[in-house]
Amino acid sequence: MRNLQITSFKHKLKLLALTSVMAVMSATSTAQEKLAITGAQIHTMGPKGIIVEGTLLIEDGKIKDVLSNNTVPAGFTKVDASGKVITPGFMGALTSLGLVEVGLSAGVNDSRVDAHPVSSVGAAYDSQFAFNADSTLLDVTRIEGFTSAATGLRTSQLFDGQGAIISLGDELESVTHPQAFVHVDVGNGGADNNGESRAALWVALNQSLEEALFALSYDLSPSEGWEGMISRADAKALIPVVQGDTPLLVTAHRANDILQVLALKKRFANLDVVLVHASDGWRVASQIAEADVPVILNPEFNLPGEFDRLGATLENAGRLHEAGVMIAIGVDTHNVRLAAQHAGNAVANGLPHDAAIASLTINPAKIFGVDDNIGSLESGKQADFVIFSGDPLEVTQAAEQVYVSGKAVSMESRQTKLRDRYLKYTGEKPVGYIK
Repeated sequence: MRNLQITSFKHKLKLLALTSVMAVMSATSTAQEKLAITGAQIHTMGPKGIIVEGTLLIEDGKIKDVLSNNTVPAGFTKVDASGKVITPGFMGALTSLGLVEVGLSAGVNDSRVDAHPVSSVGAAYDSQFAFNADSTLLDVTRIEGFTSAATGLRTSQLFDGQGAIISLGDELESVTHPQAFVHVDVGNGGADNNGESRAALWVALNQSLEEALFALSYDLSPSEGWEGMISRADAKALIPVVQGDTPLLVTAHRANDILQVLALKKRFANLDVVLVHASDGWRVASQIAEADVPVILNPEFNLPGEFDRLGATLENAGRLHEAGVMIAIGVDTHNVRLAAQHAGNAVANGLPHDAAIASLTINPAKIFGVDDNIGSLESGKQADFVIFSGDPLEVTQAAEQVYVSGKAVSMESRQTKLRDRYLKYTGEKPVGYIK
């Protein structure tokens, strides 16, 4: 109920605040426009840091420059954002966006994959083919300040397939980086699906990576025999993982599982390992930092919901950051739009404010290797950014306008349309309410 009340309040704020911004933006909504957005506090997440009252210059869908004054160069259309806050577009870390709409109905749930002969361990499944750019959840997420996301599958096998990076613009071709990561769960859920014990899961995981290394110098064509535990398709998917070209995301909660993941990274020296959740991460924070392993987490995990999470605490994010661990916030859900609220709660429990903004922007971009184009406001990067009414981590503030590739995108979603339809409804009740 509280989340519904907060969402309703934030949408009311949007209706009040959008008027001034959209009056200007109605004539400046294409990616080819040259925009000078002035007067805002700009969190660049780059070398220029936070500019208290600056100007963001946009040209041809790219960031031309970020100025520390309110100068408007000739040929640029001014957008007054005085008193507002600008950040890079948020990136949803490890979501299922575009793969699932209503999990228990409405046809196939493309985020879930049953075992298929093409894959013996699940690594070969590829989310890019299941993505649906018409999902209503994309708009719901975008109007909260998100411009991109990592989206992935869930299987009943060892690996959860290959995830993709998607843009939350309004283009049908929204998969920007297919085969962007591979995910494996070594916690209770993963053990349950793999021999019902970590004693089986870890042997299978090591065997899979060893076979992928062997496949580096092996002919995987159908004309050649292959007697490995993993399928040919799995081997092809895991080769870039063992080479370090594709991140391996590993879900682990308890401290002993996390230490096993760090040991895995030592055994396979080229692995680009990313921990997911790491609820007990604060207990081994120094080891995680020493291994240079980032963590994607949900800072709201604060209860011992199972034996995997006996050490869960709201201070996990702050403690990991203090130890020198790179963190990103927002995992395992299509409802990642709440990640900014989670980041705010992490700030209330020890995470510095600038680190919380980084956990939603530049850090996930670095984790998935797309920080050369998104995640910060720097010259030459894609103009994905958001104008907020105030501090984006405060639940009483809201995204007023979201830009993707320099284009002001619609701030409507199915939820706002339903709100507007019934907020002042005075007619007879719909048929569904008439007995």
